[in-house]
Amino acid sequence: MTPPPSPPTPTPRLTPTRPGSLALVALVACVAAWALANRFYGDLPTFTWFPALTIALLAVFEVIVARATKAKIERQEDAGPVEPLAVARFAALAKASSLGGALFVGFYAGLLVFLLSERDRLAAAADDLPECAGGLVAAALLVAAALWLERSCRIPDPPDDEEN
Repeated sequence: MTPPPSPPTPTPRLTPTRPGSLALVALVACVAAWALANRFYGDLPTFTWFPALTIALLAVFEVIVARATKAKIERQEDAGPVEPLAVARFAALAKASSLGGALFVGFYAGLLVFLLSERDRLAAAADDLPECAGGLVAAALLVAAALWLERSCRIPDPPDDEEN
């Protein structure tokens, strides 16, 4: 009599974010932002620090959550119990934030290229450079924080069983 076949291993539905996907999103957003700025820059209002600060605060939040989640999953002292549903939600937030952050990286990069090329011709372009550069840095920090949060949500490999 042959033993019953083992059940198939389930494939994960939420796969790790691929850096190539984020780079492609950023590149498309960069080209689109440059083209839109080239066409509509004079009609746009001046840039403010509000979007950059909002993105930076989201990045800080994700860094804090990543540290706490990693500590809980690794069962460090005083970290508290792991809540599986919360970890799943954080993983989904990380996936969405990395994609959104890549979109903003591309958007700000395209605007920055436009503003740098037009700063001698348009006075407003030179005035918008600091806010645009700050937005680019904040968006890059969001991508990094989101990727770290996603990595922190992974279940560690089980320890090797050397006793046979």
